[in-house]
Amino acid sequence: MESAKDYTDPPPAPLIDVEELGKWAFYRAVIAEFIATLLFLYITVATVIGYKHQSDPAAGDADAACSGVGILGIAWAFGGMIFILVYCTAGISGGHINPAVTFGLFLARKVSLVRALLYMIAQCLGAICGVGLVKSFQKAYYVRYGGGANELSPGYSKGTGLGAEIIGTFVLVYTVFSATDPKRSARDSHVPVLAPLPIGFAVFMVHLATIPITGTGINPARSFGAAVIYNQDKAWDDQWIFWVGPFIGAAIAAAYHQYVLRAGAIKALGSFRSNAHM
Repeated sequence: MESAKDYTDPPPAPLIDVEELGKWAFYRAVIAEFIATLLFLYITVATVIGYKHQSDPAAGDADAACSGVGILGIAWAFGGMIFILVYCTAGISGGHINPAVTFGLFLARKVSLVRALLYMIAQCLGAICGVGLVKSFQKAYYVRYGGGANELSPGYSKGTGLGAEIIGTFVLVYTVFSATDPKRSARDSHVPVLAPLPIGFAVFMVHLATIPITGTGINPARSFGAAVIYNQDKAWDDQWIFWVGPFIGAAIAAAYHQYVLRAGAIKALGSFRSNAHM
């Protein structure tokens, strides 16, 4: 006989939840996703543009190569903002701030299709507004230093860029699932790790590895917002990599967590067998 479970899994979210549309809490969550993604893009893209200006030898600083926050500082800006914003919005919207995270959670039936679509629209609009703020404050620098747009770096094939985005997003979405797993919360209550911390750290670590390859997307809203405001051909030509890669990575992470780690496949097979023997 199985021992009683010391945790409760929430029931799967319905595919289409019409009732949600009548609740203020639903719209409040969508607004929270919009504002969080706006703030995320404003701080991170401002950091990128500021670093590129400070480290530009043409700007007249003799020590330009050693100036600014560096790649490490950019990675910290992205990871640190995700830590802050997931902490702030987790109780309101779940703190996704990323269409790939929303997609992974949708595949795992953690959010409904309606919520997933509205979150993704809010995230993309928020990203456009956040990058728009950076451009409005410092237009000349924004245009000169690449607009914070994600592009495949010279010397890397499209396949390499796609692979880097898939693996990077897998790391992030796998961390999201692990950090928010109700089973883990119950078993590891003696290890009080704040869930936003490992999620922010995952974003930080992936940026260290992937900035040289694609500038690091792992977030289609982040890539889309920068492409819309920067609006140069290369950013649009490479844009598909920053949607296809993260969505594939998120799908693999969702499948791995649900079917391998949480043994969803074995449980499904077990219930099928027990029904067959009845």
